[in-house]
Amino acid sequence: MRMQEDMAGSFDGHDEHSASAVADRSPMLEISNAMVRLYKEAFRRGPTKARAQFANPDTLIVLLESSLTVAERNLVAMGEHQRLREARLFFQYALEEQFRAIVEQALGRRTIAFVSGMDTHRDVAMEVFTLEPGGNGRGSVDGSPPDEP
Repeated sequence: MRMQEDMAGSFDGHDEHSASAVADRSPMLEISNAMVRLYKEAFRRGPTKARAQFANPDTLIVLLESSLTVAERNLVAMGEHQRLREARLFFQYALEEQFRAIVEQALGRRTIAFVSGMDTHRDVAMEVFTLEPGGNGRGSVDGSPPDEP
């Protein structure tokens, strides 16, 4: 999903219809947008593509593309992939509480595990979250609210 498309649904609070738009907003879009903002704050450059989706009912994957800074791209050009991975992962794990908070707030479910990874050759990062089983929050496989019993 393109960042421009993700950001188009942002709530600006300037019209009375915006509140209902936020209530109808997809948790997956909310998570994608928040992750882009957090990357931008942390690395001074946000991903150009972000997508959050469930791998199964209790595993969420957030895929982020094209987030490398100029300095990081220079490390890639020098073949310093391991050094780049170590540096980036250090910062990504330093943000773990913020990553978890984004997911927990959007889905209303507690995260019980977090894994961060990066393919420096393709400029793709992944944040993977394992959620507490049997959540009663907003999360379902397609990101829609769960069915009522």
